[in-house]
Amino acid sequence: MPKTIFEKIWDDHLVADLGDGSCLLHIDRVFLHERTGSIALSSMAEQGRRVKNPQQVFATMDHIVDTFPGRGDNTTMPGGKEFITLLRGEARRAGITLFDINDPRQGISHVISAEQGIALPGLTLVCPDSHTCTLGALGALAWGIGSSDCEHALVTETLRVVKPGQLGVRLEGRLAPGVTAKDVILQLTGKYTAAGASGCVLEFHGPGLGQLSVEARMTLCNMAVEFSAFSALIAPDETTLDYVAGRPYTPTGSAWDAAQDYWRTLHTDAGAVYDKELNLDLTQIEPSVTWGTSPQHTIGVCEQIPDPGAEADAITRNGMERALEYMDLKAGRAIASVPVDAAFIGSCTNSRLSDLRAAAKVLKGNKIAAGVKALCVPGSTQVKRAAEQEGLHEIFLEAGFEWREAGCSLCFYAGGEGFPVGARVITSTNRNFEGRQGPGVRSHLASPATVAASALKGYIADVRDFAAG
Repeated sequence: MPKTIFEKIWDDHLVADLGDGSCLLHIDRVFLHERTGSIALSSMAEQGRRVKNPQQVFATMDHIVDTFPGRGDNTTMPGGKEFITLLRGEARRAGITLFDINDPRQGISHVISAEQGIALPGLTLVCPDSHTCTLGALGALAWGIGSSDCEHALVTETLRVVKPGQLGVRLEGRLAPGVTAKDVILQLTGKYTAAGASGCVLEFHGPGLGQLSVEARMTLCNMAVEFSAFSALIAPDETTLDYVAGRPYTPTGSAWDAAQDYWRTLHTDAGAVYDKELNLDLTQIEPSVTWGTSPQHTIGVCEQIPDPGAEADAITRNGMERALEYMDLKAGRAIASVPVDAAFIGSCTNSRLSDLRAAAKVLKGNKIAAGVKALCVPGSTQVKRAAEQEGLHEIFLEAGFEWREAGCSLCFYAGGEGFPVGARVITSTNRNFEGRQGPGVRSHLASPATVAASALKGYIADVRDFAAG
């Protein structure tokens, strides 16, 4: 019978059908961070339980650690130091690999999982963070879990999972200049709502994928969870194999040859059937930005903010009205006229080297608008060092951006560093709900290039204006 890539990976990891609609799956790798990983490991230690296979477990400092130059264990987040020191001690006790604050491999979990070759095609990988689906760009079945499931995976190398449905999203056509993978996933969510992939694993496929780098594919998969997907997958191709080759945890020698042979089988067979299918014409997408408090509140940068009164559904209409009230915006206003107080480039969505290059290309030779606070936070120390070798940090600094150490930083607010109350931020992150980047902060999601263009203008801007000179 023809199978999808999801079905192939699922079947390869099936330990038992539990008979109640759920299955027991083997988990290849577990990735932890200091915010929840420390809790899981300390809970296990208190109960006398051990990590079954420490060689397959990894941890990093990313969520709570400061990103200020010269940082240490002390953080702006209340209790942050305790999380950091607890993870450090428990990781050492458990014998797992830790990418500590000053480790040259440190960074955001979903960035360094790919960077180090920890996430590979055909593997199952879990992490106590919802954006673990990022790694589906490599053909790995990766998803976010809670602390209890994290403990179970650490102790047994298995998890009980209800098998999700399958949604195929076919990408066709070529992206126009100035349009990125971030615009694609924003438009997909805007068109089909934030519940568009509910209960499903999403597979991106089609001829439009070939033009996208692996890092761009990571952006697509990263925000699948904002589309309510269980996870996301992209079948590995030669672009994928070139990306994973030679990384620290990638197989070598004869194991590499065997791995490639297996990975090339991980595609959706002709005749395989999804539960649902969607088509997206990439030629119709323009640089995009959110206007409200959900990723589905997305419009093209040249469009006007929609009118809730045009919505027949009362729940949708009320949600739009509340979003406009929180964002302090009016229907009918051109989104490109909205001023911004701050600009943020970073997060597991858009903090890789290609993202920083795209933003630097816009910023080069320019200065950010007066009164705008702007910062760039690379996704890993390795990304930061590579960017500095290319001189990208000098472009950011000369333009007026802060240049930070690697970490999650101002992607989210949990009592530590945040933007000022009521500030309007153009951001390359993945979530724009109320208070995501600080109390009362109004966040507009966009690509790194659009964030850079908006920082220069002082209002939400069309990056194509810079490309045109």
